[in-house]
Amino acid sequence: MAEQQTFSIQNRERIQAVESTFGRTRKMLLKLGRILVGEGCLLKLCRRGPKPKVFFLFNDILVYGSIMVAGRWNNKQKIIPLEDVQLENLEDGMAMPNQWLIRTPRKSFYVSAASPEEKNVWMGHIEQYKSLLVQAKGLPTDNAAGNFAATWIPDMASAICMRCSKRFNVANRRHHCRRCGYIVCRACSKSRALMPNISSRPVRICRSCVSSVHEGKEQGNKRAKGKHWKKNSVEDTPALPEFETSSDEDSNVVDE
Repeated sequence: MAEQQTFSIQNRERIQAVESTFGRTRKMLLKLGRILVGEGCLLKLCRRGPKPKVFFLFNDILVYGSIMVAGRWNNKQKIIPLEDVQLENLEDGMAMPNQWLIRTPRKSFYVSAASPEEKNVWMGHIEQYKSLLVQAKGLPTDNAAGNFAATWIPDMASAICMRCSKRFNVANRRHHCRRCGYIVCRACSKSRALMPNISSRPVRICRSCVSSVHEGKEQGNKRAKGKHWKKNSVEDTPALPEFETSSDEDSNVVDE
């Protein structure tokens, strides 16, 4: 009993210490039943290349952020529920050895550890505590068909638009399609689509994905008409568009 009480006190103090590193913009992490499992520094592949990020694994969430002062000050706190996470083991890359993919509905990204052993520990613990959480909540154990966000292709991977092949320069900047993750120019990504798993506001998509959205919507409408069709029914009213065209910059913060 005394050992359990000591652990509870130590766990609370550790979680509060993690909270404090994120400063005034932090979200509260202390919660009844929440346990800090481990922490460490991993490389996260961002749009401009790999960057060191601090990661904290809890028994129900994964938290990460930008390192401002190691061990003392972090920024841009991100919180991911473990039940939303899907991991994919990957072969070593030239820029990212010991890497794996973290998929979530809102964001998917590559991370790498300093050694194969550390990679196995991270992946093993994430899978372990996700499995325990899913069982405790009575959720489906297989989320392979989940609606995960596309993984962004890094800026350095292409010098040309992956839709029209125009070369990027100061005037023709890189952008990312939120639906497929391709690097595209502004002209090829003027449309915006509502993707609720990513944002409550319409996000940038490329012209190729606009066609896919159209096709998916038309097929859905045909199925709905066939299911709910009634004799002598009036003509269906036009549905509101799921996307809009705009040349304005995204209001979303650029991924770091």
